[in-house]
Amino acid sequence: MIGNSRVAMVTGAGSGIGRAVALKLQADGFDVALLGRRIAELEKTAADAASGGGRFLVTPADVSDETAVHAAFEKARSAFGRLDLLFNNAGTFTQGVPLEDLPLEEWKRVVDVNLTGPFLCAREAIRIMKAQTPRGGRIINNGSISAQVPRPFSAAYTATKHAITGLTKSISLDGRADNIACSQIDIGNAATDVTAKMASGILQADGRVMVEPRMDVAHVADAVLYIANLPLDANVQFMTLMATGMPFIGRG
Repeated sequence: MIGNSRVAMVTGAGSGIGRAVALKLQADGFDVALLGRRIAELEKTAADAASGGGRFLVTPADVSDETAVHAAFEKARSAFGRLDLLFNNAGTFTQGVPLEDLPLEEWKRVVDVNLTGPFLCAREAIRIMKAQTPRGGRIINNGSISAQVPRPFSAAYTATKHAITGLTKSISLDGRADNIACSQIDIGNAATDVTAKMASGILQADGRVMVEPRMDVAHVADAVLYIANLPLDANVQFMTLMATGMPFIGRG
């Protein structure tokens, strides 16, 4: 065992929101297992560790691969001894096309990463949280504001993010007896590489292409840390965090 502090697993930890959240948790004293497909990017996250914070552990895995996910969580449990927090963040998109032009393989790829992946990671986390002493822990799912409203030509992404809401509610209910809390944070226009195109213009529901405001990804990391530091007898069930001026309220 290489640490005895609070322990977190962050998926999609090699870039964007996942990297920002992992660094924020580590700086606050969490030992953090970094899960993602690209080991070089995970190592870049680990290289930015704050002095005096918790420890990083690189656990490369594809979240849609059951065997790889199990191995990653076992590696983290073996190294750190427990798991207090899972941030289910990894996700992917399809090219923006009308539903009737969306290939089945693209639909399945997005479902595998955005829905099956969080299920597999939550399942491993719950098994560890139920067995450890003290028992319990917290799972935070990245829902995206697409869990509430769609963008044009985003059927696969939107469907999976709506499904995350059901998964969040089910984990909250089923985990209650074992002191496992589950939250969902719906994020809109955090400034990462994924949202860079919004600075030059993105398709709107009325057919216009419009520049959308973005917010510093650090605000997302702060929000996740706030939820993570709550005692397990309190929970933020759902949070929407978005750039104030983005077209969400009144979208369409």
